[in-house]
Amino acid sequence: MVLLPMRSFSIGVDLGGTNLRVAAVTPQGERLDHISLPTRVAAGPQAVLDDMAGAIRQLIQKLPGTLLGIGVGSPGPIELPLGLLHHLPNFPGFDGVNLRIELERRLDRPVQVGHDAALAAYGECLLGAGRAHSVESLVMYTLGTGVGCGVVLDGRIWNGMRGAAGESGHGPIIPDGVPCPCGARGCLEMYASATSIVRRAHELGLAPEGNGSAPLTASAIAQRATTGDPRALQIFDEVGYALGLSLAHLVNALDLPLYVIGGGAAAAWPLFAPRMFSTLREGSYVYRLSMPRDPGVFEPGKTHVAPARLGSDAGILGAALLPVAARSALHA
Repeated sequence: MVLLPMRSFSIGVDLGGTNLRVAAVTPQGERLDHISLPTRVAAGPQAVLDDMAGAIRQLIQKLPGTLLGIGVGSPGPIELPLGLLHHLPNFPGFDGVNLRIELERRLDRPVQVGHDAALAAYGECLLGAGRAHSVESLVMYTLGTGVGCGVVLDGRIWNGMRGAAGESGHGPIIPDGVPCPCGARGCLEMYASATSIVRRAHELGLAPEGNGSAPLTASAIAQRATTGDPRALQIFDEVGYALGLSLAHLVNALDLPLYVIGGGAAAAWPLFAPRMFSTLREGSYVYRLSMPRDPGVFEPGKTHVAPARLGSDAGILGAALLPVAARSALHA
């Protein structure tokens, strides 16, 4: 057991395409302070790195106590543990940027970098659904603009050989399905992301309400579904079907106790969960052998699929806890 200094904290960074969030967090997961600012993607990588380093310095100078480390969550593809970015879809001009080295040069401190979806899974495991159910292994899907996926095994992030583990959002589930920007067809991301929900609404002719000036969003479509709109209900039934197919593969391959669904689109859980569970039961004999009597009630030794608990804070908390875990491993 590592004895941590009094008033110790770490810094977690969540690099998003729209917002850059930086937080100081205690080893117990308490957020002490945070800074949020727009991500100046159009200004280029050096401007974003300068903003990130400036916010980190500001929190370090502001807070008394001992800094345990700095962890950064970035969208992928990202090569780990190097921290090298590769063709980030929403970050033009960032290909080849070494996030870790660039930040260490600016801060003169060690920095650890991880995949944002993996860090969200890590945060959920240590502080959210994993802690609530007393499990140390889980897979987490984040349903947002795309579909992210993170894997935690025995309390540690599983990054794979080069940091590419957990790309289940780009696992094809529908033969000859919708073309995906990754180059494949029928990927989960094309059916379960917020982007895909909006695309499907347009395909079905679901127009915005009122004067039509406001764009159609996944949350607005979910609201339409709750009022009984048949096309909106169909969309979320399709989301559940896609998630069930993907989860069936994961459950058969990994046999873990917990699979967590998070991200903004996960707020529509009541709309897609029934079809998700029925498809999972049909597609996974492992799940049929180990499913709980009631999916909403946790039973030790059973396979559970549950909503995430930390909301948008999962990634930044996971990033902040990354250096804490490394420090513990070093002294183990």
